[in-house]
Amino acid sequence: MVDYQELGLKVGLEIHQQLDTNKLFCSCPSEMVDEIGKELVRFLRPTASELGEVDKAALMEARKGLHFKYQCPQKSSCLVEMDEEPPQGPDPNAMELALKMAMMVNASVVDEVHFMRKIVIDGSNTSGFQRTGLIATDGELVIDGNRIGISPICLEEDAGRKVESKGKEKTYRLDRLGIPLIELATGPDIKTPEEAKHVAQYIGGLLRATRSVKRGIGTIREDVNISIAEGARVEIKGVQELKMLPTYIENEVERQLMLIEKMRSLKDREAKVSGKVYHLTDLFKECSSKIVKSSLKNGKGVYGIKLKGFNGTLRGEEGKALLGPELAAYAKTAGVGGIFHSDELPAYGIESVECEAVVNELDMEGEDAFVLVVDEEKRAKDALEQVKIRAILAMKGVPEETRNAVEDGSTVFLRPISGGARMYPETDIPPYPINPGYLEGLELPETPDEKIKRFKKEYGLNKQQSGQLFRKGYDLLFEDMMKEGIDPSIASNMLLHTYPELSKEGYEPDDLLDEVVKEVLTRVKNGEFAKEGIPKVLGLILEGNSVDESISKAGLEVVDDHEVRNVIKTIIENRKDFVQERGMGAMGPLMGVVMKEFRGKVDGKKLSGILKEEIEKWCS
Repeated sequence: MVDYQELGLKVGLEIHQQLDTNKLFCSCPSEMVDEIGKELVRFLRPTASELGEVDKAALMEARKGLHFKYQCPQKSSCLVEMDEEPPQGPDPNAMELALKMAMMVNASVVDEVHFMRKIVIDGSNTSGFQRTGLIATDGELVIDGNRIGISPICLEEDAGRKVESKGKEKTYRLDRLGIPLIELATGPDIKTPEEAKHVAQYIGGLLRATRSVKRGIGTIREDVNISIAEGARVEIKGVQELKMLPTYIENEVERQLMLIEKMRSLKDREAKVSGKVYHLTDLFKECSSKIVKSSLKNGKGVYGIKLKGFNGTLRGEEGKALLGPELAAYAKTAGVGGIFHSDELPAYGIESVECEAVVNELDMEGEDAFVLVVDEEKRAKDALEQVKIRAILAMKGVPEETRNAVEDGSTVFLRPISGGARMYPETDIPPYPINPGYLEGLELPETPDEKIKRFKKEYGLNKQQSGQLFRKGYDLLFEDMMKEGIDPSIASNMLLHTYPELSKEGYEPDDLLDEVVKEVLTRVKNGEFAKEGIPKVLGLILEGNSVDESISKAGLEVVDDHEVRNVIKTIIENRKDFVQERGMGAMGPLMGVVMKEFRGKVDGKKLSGILKEEIEKWCS
């Protein structure tokens, strides 16, 4: 078991939550739409900050040489999103929600909100920057007995929605651009992967308590900052599945430990990175690799470098990924598809004869490695320059960088961590003063701890049930069900047990609309079918059926009490010898038979009562 305290693990979260208001800097609705609308194309370039510095992350984006197409839906975007008109606002409702959140985490609210421009030239914003306003600092929460610092708290605009990436062109839709986000960052006070999930759940509950945030995948995103004592801060962007948060942290710790181990190995070997890029095309003229043959036919070439002392560090035993993917990720920023390296060759149609020729050409020794790129000369050389940069960083340990979250729990290199050079003042939006009297008049929702205690008291749930409803994000839906007069035990059982069972069967229960779920439980309350039929009905709804169709297909039409009693009498009559022998002891075995007959059609409590009455008649 990993001792995270011994490793000096530090984790901080940056939580970005979409608000359910109009857009931040115009009056457009915050809605995702399928409409494409007008299109425009832009090229974005890095600019210097007020101090004359250019952000290194922006420089890396610029090297990719991309251009960006923007789809502008008429319903949810306007000239502000197209960067053809100055921003308005900020939206007062979004500002109020951000201020409430600041007060809920006991933060110090600023006297005036000043918006800044943050350079982003990955195409996600038409203007080449994102607007962010500082709302509050120096907040804190106590979660599971641990103090978690909260700072800063910002209000910012969401980015455009990427819909396609093809060659040198990325396409974004502007329906998401400008949706207000609360950005809330914790200090590096989280010490274990599981604690990170608990903190994110708690903060998510605070946000939901406002009842003014958007729900569903993509509406809340976590960026995770991770470091260990001998490593460095790495930011993982775009974690959407909360249950995957510990996995990303565990995998990043493992990656950093690997990098530290390889750094020590490279130092022991006195590893070096050659500055020379070799033109190796002639060595591959007879190569049987489809990739190489196709590239040479199209006028491209094979280029390579020597990495002294790197043999065996690029790929481990049984194909375990080591430094190879790290080098490849840097190479791809130059626009190439990837690299070949000596730890994975011969393979992919590149045979031993070509590998031996490269070894001889590069004058390699036993502990040396090589990296090849197949592309046009300039792009290949640019890619190999990036490989050299990453190889040099490997000799120093863990580089600070930003990585993208992948659904399987792994991450891929995105860019170096951005610095202060990407920020400069927003001149189109005047300062927004905060009146202390206004803050005093804000009504704050109850805290998660207060809600959990209330659930226990009002609805008869135990502490574990109340806590699970909150942590899984079902607390608001549960409360809405209570307003409909639904039985608390039935509602909590469905959310905490039926939903996970449906997930195991391959369904996505969180796709169920709240109104549909409430209708299903209202039908149960009204006696239209028994609670035992809930899983079957929900499964059929998730397959695309209406509530009525699902009840019908599940065979859960109402059975009247007279018919129920007659069936139970028949069951007892067919087993009369058993009933006479066992008496009331026959109740348990016969209940299984009765439930099989009426499962989902009649409430189990009612069946038990009728069965008991009929057995008592036989015993009297």
